[in-house]
Amino acid sequence: MMINQSDAENVKVAVDEFLRKMTVEAFDISVQPKNTNVADMVAIEIQLNEPKFLIGQNGQTLFELQRILRFFLNRQLQKSFYVDLDINNYKKKKVEHLQFMARDMADEAVATRQKKILLPMSSYERRIIHAELAGRKDIITESRGEGADRCVCISPVN
Repeated sequence: MMINQSDAENVKVAVDEFLRKMTVEAFDISVQPKNTNVADMVAIEIQLNEPKFLIGQNGQTLFELQRILRFFLNRQLQKSFYVDLDINNYKKKKVEHLQFMARDMADEAVATRQKKILLPMSSYERRIIHAELAGRKDIITESRGEGADRCVCISPVN
């Protein structure tokens, strides 16, 4: 079941209604269908004057809101699809920061010939680090630790 432009318009209206019920006023809501090989997805970008309380610490509230919004929209539209929610480009900036940090730490590991252990991070953040460095032949990345203490280790190849 592909998400079409009509569905995207319905998503936009439903998201606006959802936010209004939360007494949140968005000054811009952008919805783009993304039909991947794996699953249908809708990218939703929301611009707010006061985004902090919807983003939360380290984006935790944003990810929970994304999950809730997915259930709400799937029910509203009677279709099953994934939701990629971003508020004031928080996730985009976060991804860019993580990619930069990954490259920087990998370069440092190669230059010093010592492994770099990054701070603990979520599986989403670790996946970004691994994906960013996957093409490099001069380093190896691996996740170590358990639960909330799980982190990425970047080691130079001997």
